[in-house]
Parts: sequence; C-alpha cells; structure tokens
Amino acid sequence: MATNIDTRTQRQVKANPLVTFIQKNSQKVIRPLIAMVIFMAVWQLLCMSPEANLPSPLKVFQETWDPLIINPFFDEGGTDKGLGLQIAASLGRVAIGFSLSAIVGIGLGILVGANPFMYDAVDPIFQVLRTIPPLAWLPISLAAFRDSQPSAIFVIFITAIWPIIINTTVGVQQIPQDYKNVARVLRLSKQKYFFKVLFPSAVPYIFTGLRIGIGLSWLAIVAAEMLVGGVGIGFFIWDAYNSSAISEIMLALVYVGVVGLFLDRMVAFIASKVVPEEQK
Repeated sequence: MATNIDTRTQRQVKANPLVTFIQKNSQKVIRPLIAMVIFMAVWQLLCMSPEANLPSPLKVFQETWDPLIINPFFDEGGTDKGLGLQIAASLGRVAIGFSLSAIVGIGLGILVGANPFMYDAVDPIFQVLRTIPPLAWLPISLAAFRDSQPSAIFVIFITAIWPIIINTTVGVQQIPQDYKNVARVLRLSKQKYFFKVLFPSAVPYIFTGLRIGIGLSWLAIVAAEMLVGGVGIGFFIWDAYNSSAISEIMLALVYVGVVGLFLDRMVAFIASKVVPEEQK
C-alpha cells in the first residue's frame, strides 16, 4: 500500500508543471544567489571601514532608501526625478535608436550579403566606421542636429547598426549552396526565394547581431547622456558624481546592470521563439 501511495505521489509531482519547472531551474536560481551573497559580503568587508572611499552595501541601502528605492517614480520637476523615470527616459531613446538600426541594418546586411560586388565595395568602409568609438560620433551629431535628443538617438543608431549589418551579411553569405541549387531547380521567384530560403537561413545570424546591438545601445546611451544632459540614467549618474553622492551612483549602476540584463534576455527570448529549432 505504501509503495502505491509513493508512486502516486511521484506521478502527481511529475504531472505538476510548476514543480517540474522549479526542479529544472532551481540550480539556475540558487547558484547566482550564492554568488551574489558572496559578492555582497566581500564588498561589505572591503568598504566597512570609515576610511573607505566607497560606501558599503548597507550604507548604500541606508542612504538611498528614501526616496530612490521606495519611490523610484517621484517627479519634482526638471531633472529631479526618480530612477524609474530616469530609466524610462533612457529606454525611450534606446527603443527609437535601436529600432532604426535594426531596420536599416537588416536591410543593408541582406543587400550587401546577397550582392558580391556591393560587398567588395562597402565592406572596407563598414570595417573602418565600426571601429570609431560611439562617443566620437556625439560632436558630429550635435553639430548636425543642434539638439541633444536626436543626437543621443543617433549615437545609439550608429553604435548598434554595425553588428547587425555584419552578422546579417554573414548570415546571407552562409546560405548552403544546396538551398540555392534547389531554388534554381524549382524556379522560385525572387520573392519566394527571399521568404522561403534567404531570410529563414539568415535569421539566427540576424538575432546574434540584434543581441549584440541591444547591449551596445544601452552602453552608448548611458555614456551619451552624461554629456548631453537632460533626463536619463546617464545624466543622473553624472549629476550624482558632481554632488558627491556616491551611494546614488552605486544604486544607479545596479539599475543599469539589471536593465541591460533584461534587454539581453528579451532579445534572446524572442530569438528562441523565432529561430527554427534545427538552426539553434
């Protein structure tokens, strides 16, 4: 009887999707938590001395609890806003700049990858331009647009577009020759060839470029906002530095890291749903 009850219990546990999910992902949660606890403990030990130049985790928590932690969406007018609103402003710029870079980058990548003559012509130019640091474009964009908002968006655009173009180009060039031969035998039209062969084959490479691009976009906007000012997490960090509010800087860096991780995981999740299973 006891054996039957145990067997039934095991079946119920296996049938419960929540229990199954927890069992499969427990290590992925527990291990990072252990690493985080160790990191925080080491940080606390290194910075607990009154002579330390940087605040300890407990001091950061105490100094930023009110209002930055408990009320991240406060708005006192001007640039005096909570971290939630600062992050939202930065994400708005990233959304515009990254979307533009994705559209233009994928289009150019497909065009260049499918045309050997164009590839030979523009690849050296792309290789030169992609090595220019993102902030080096900021003076040019300010001179061209005469406004900080479009200038910051342009910096995001020009930073994110290169990995998207290059990865898309490689994806198009890596289409197996067998696929091309079958397309010729079937006499597929250019439209069908694009949607049935070229684009599906290049999708894994495209999402690799998008994933790199979104990370670079977030890096670029934080750096650009330190220089152009206005509402945004980059300006918040620079303003906190000028006010010697080191604890606020540390908290903002946590926000920046968490949001960057979320953006990367979001693109990876979309890729997992779009990229064919056999191409992963």
